[in-house]
Amino acid sequence: MGDEEAIKASCEAMDRQPVDWDLGGKPVPPLRTYQTTLADSASVSGPGTFMGKATRTITFEPTSLEGWWLNRTDLPRTLPIRVSIANVWTTGQIVSNIVLRSGNPHNYVRMVEHIVSLRMGMGIDNLMIKIDSGDPPLFERGSLDLVEALDKCGRIETRRPVQYVTVREPVTIGGSYGDFVTLAPPDDPANPRLLVDCAISFKTAIGQQRIIFPVCEELVRMASVARTNTSFGKVLYCATIGRIFADVRNLGYNRHNVSIAGRKAYKNEPRLPHEDKALEAVWHRAVLDLLAAIALIHNGLFVGRITSYKAGHRLDCDLVRQLYLNEVLVPLETVAP
Repeated sequence: MGDEEAIKASCEAMDRQPVDWDLGGKPVPPLRTYQTTLADSASVSGPGTFMGKATRTITFEPTSLEGWWLNRTDLPRTLPIRVSIANVWTTGQIVSNIVLRSGNPHNYVRMVEHIVSLRMGMGIDNLMIKIDSGDPPLFERGSLDLVEALDKCGRIETRRPVQYVTVREPVTIGGSYGDFVTLAPPDDPANPRLLVDCAISFKTAIGQQRIIFPVCEELVRMASVARTNTSFGKVLYCATIGRIFADVRNLGYNRHNVSIAGRKAYKNEPRLPHEDKALEAVWHRAVLDLLAAIALIHNGLFVGRITSYKAGHRLDCDLVRQLYLNEVLVPLETVAP
């Protein structure tokens, strides 16, 4: 989907952009055979994302249900929301984020991407996430607090087999800003894995960044500290005109829990440097945003190659939605040698 000539031009632009960190050759464990859930429960609290003066709590619990689920404990008469593209309500207007909703219009959770992205690479297939509001906490260490809470729970293996899905041939969606996302089958069907090639380009100190990596627990853990990035101009907007909008008025962003980039320099210290270049923005985009959309593929774990250029939540979710509308997802074994 999208303008074919525009996508071609964007592909050529991405090809010209150098790779800042190529981890494509990193060995990863073979695909797991059986599904897992948690052995115990753990909770973590922090200031709200959209109501920064309120404390919000997330509790991770084992479940007998298949998949990841969000359970609003403040809405006891509603059913849990499955982490699925079928339950995506919006990707935000002023603040870009993935909002999941099911049934009752009040039964929603905003900014879910930094939670559900951990479905990819952390080796946990079935999980109940209890949350005391529709506004999850925002942490100064990205999603590392959530990773550590999951570690406290431990894991147990079930007898259900893990389902893996892919596409038979590359599928691409292009946006309106020179952005595109492509999903393709595994490069090596005899040794399938999920490989990501992600590039971003900003007219701020972030500039151009590109990484290639296999999705695995080690790299998801490393990247979990990456914070949402924003421009200094948007910070000023939120502190002034933005206060007339409900989405922004009580936003919990501060110089500790987001990365702030000015035109020529960062306004706070960026993270995840490699060879003297901070790559926090592209790691956040690739692991905590892009993989969150891939986690919305509810009937299996996607295996293959993802190429993303300058894309965001809306395009990511549009692509996953089209996978189902066009029925192009297939079981991995149908393309294996």
